Amino acid sequence: MSQNYTGSNSPLITTEPYKELPANRYVESSRQVDESEQNGGIQPFLNDETPPTLSVADAIAQMLENLGVSYAFGVAGGAMASLWGALSNSSIEVLNFRHEAGAAFAATEAYFANNRPTVVFTTAGPGITNALTGLFAARGEGAKVILLSACTSAPQRGRWAIQETSTYTLPSGGIFTSGALFNYAITIESAAQLPQIFRKLAMALAQPGGFVAHLSIPTAVQTSLVEDVALPQLDVLPFPMTPSKEAIAKSVELLSSGPFAIWVGFGARDAAEEILELAEKTGAAVMCSPRGKGIFPEDHPQFVGVTGLGGHASVLTYMEEQPPLRTLVLGTRLGEPTSFWSSALVPKGGFIHVDIDPEVPGVAYPQVETFGVRSDIKAFVEELLEQLPDAPHSTTLSLPRPEHKAIEPAPDVDYPVRPEVLMAAIQKIIVEGSDAVVMAECGNSFTWSTHLLQFTEANRYRVSTGVGAMGHAVTGVLGAALASKTKAVGIVGDGAMLMNNEISTAVKYKIPAIWIVLNDARYNMCHQGMKILGLKGADATLPPTNFAMIARGMGAEAIVVVRESDIEAALEQAIASSVPFLIDVVIDADRPAPSGGRNKSLAAQGVKSNPAKNAAKQVSFPMV
Repeated sequence: MSQNYTGSNSPLITTEPYKELPANRYVESSRQVDESEQNGGIQPFLNDETPPTLSVADAIAQMLENLGVSYAFGVAGGAMASLWGALSNSSIEVLNFRHEAGAAFAATEAYFANNRPTVVFTTAGPGITNALTGLFAARGEGAKVILLSACTSAPQRGRWAIQETSTYTLPSGGIFTSGALFNYAITIESAAQLPQIFRKLAMALAQPGGFVAHLSIPTAVQTSLVEDVALPQLDVLPFPMTPSKEAIAKSVELLSSGPFAIWVGFGARDAAEEILELAEKTGAAVMCSPRGKGIFPEDHPQFVGVTGLGGHASVLTYMEEQPPLRTLVLGTRLGEPTSFWSSALVPKGGFIHVDIDPEVPGVAYPQVETFGVRSDIKAFVEELLEQLPDAPHSTTLSLPRPEHKAIEPAPDVDYPVRPEVLMAAIQKIIVEGSDAVVMAECGNSFTWSTHLLQFTEANRYRVSTGVGAMGHAVTGVLGAALASKTKAVGIVGDGAMLMNNEISTAVKYKIPAIWIVLNDARYNMCHQGMKILGLKGADATLPPTNFAMIARGMGAEAIVVVRESDIEAALEQAIASSVPFLIDVVIDADRPAPSGGRNKSLAAQGVKSNPAKNAAKQVSFPMV
């Protein structure tokens, strides 16, 4: 079946008649195609002259195929056996994970790897609740993910069914209804609901930005037959979100009145070429959020650094020594992980803030003058390039560059591994020596990777900021490797690896995921953060763990690295391997994680290391 797919904001809707189906499904007649042509391209899904044998579960699977879903990640169970079977007999690749949260993280990263909507499937009760953290992350990251869950059939509700899932056992608000977690949620009680659900999903997937939906299907409804229901085949083109002429004119006026900087976020990942052209045309300094790394080449002379957690002090140096009049913000919410809400990052003339979400501009810095523009970033920058004149000072300034301290020579005994030495090896072997997707887990893995690794292209580096759940990269690396058709590397901590890993799943499906475990026997961001804040008594240590032994026990290849001289060989071995591979790196736990830019930002917020002087303040160190 051919697909009409045009990008991350496009629904994957077929424009050709349905493919020939197995005997238990229905084939469209030429009469139906003719009727559809007279009805605006909406074609009947079923042949009304054939006795119904198509189940609701089969219809949902076929609906998802036609929405362009390639992968379904989940954990099966009896309550959703029919739906599981229907998915397994469709063209969708079904992967059974070991935990529903891991499945949801993998689904999120698969979406970002290939820009196609993904499915998470769960059984009733704990299947749903286990998946919620991963789906919360999907919503926060801006992925397009559809949750299919089973729930208790109407006659059995309130009667203590096994894993009962109903309003007797779970709150309906927020789980089975639209809200903060799900953009769209519905319980399917009848096949008659399917045409409208299909339309809603198709229209929503055509919108720019993320979309997380929940379809809950009672066990009995899954096997019910589809009778007298015409499921539509829709031709839905992407909904462009272009800036108004007035918005462009005002932006040109503001940006032409003095030097400006460009602050690049993850939402600008499809506009890398245009942003590079804009920067070089105007001479603007460019900084990025942690999720925006690589969208603008980090080796470019106009790149001044990463902001926020794991960021660079060079950004603050630039703002202090060569302050721009305004900053053009492209596709970032400027939340705490990106800005720490630091006043040092606010230019005198305020922000021109472009985002597809109209509620974003002005929220992070409510006191700052902000001109908000609702637009797709690529469309906005393309139009801006047409209207904005070249800057006369475009090549006159020498901008500060991200700081990269020279690594000291190895001690006589190169044990344990210094994290900065590990990152230098990852830069050489993984980032520059391969095309692998690189993901960093929350915690110190995040700060070391974000601070020290350099990327020159978009979509090579992935971190989660808004939710920042432990286990996201550990399990998401499977989805990234699977959907990108290449290697994916997760730089993760030992705490996250103990919490939720899917090594067994990677082995089963031969997914070429690589885990690089920073093994320091601590929740080290917590440990170091408490020490910085002068807070004592909290225990953040872990029993030492041999992760290589665990990985080999599950069928993966693995190696332990305890000496700096062995790092590069281990990384080369992992990249060359065709099977899941884990590198267990025993690192120096007392090596302080990069904190130059972070500490300056915290200081700007009034956070001090002496808790006695701040007894009236709620002190927290940011966890990403």
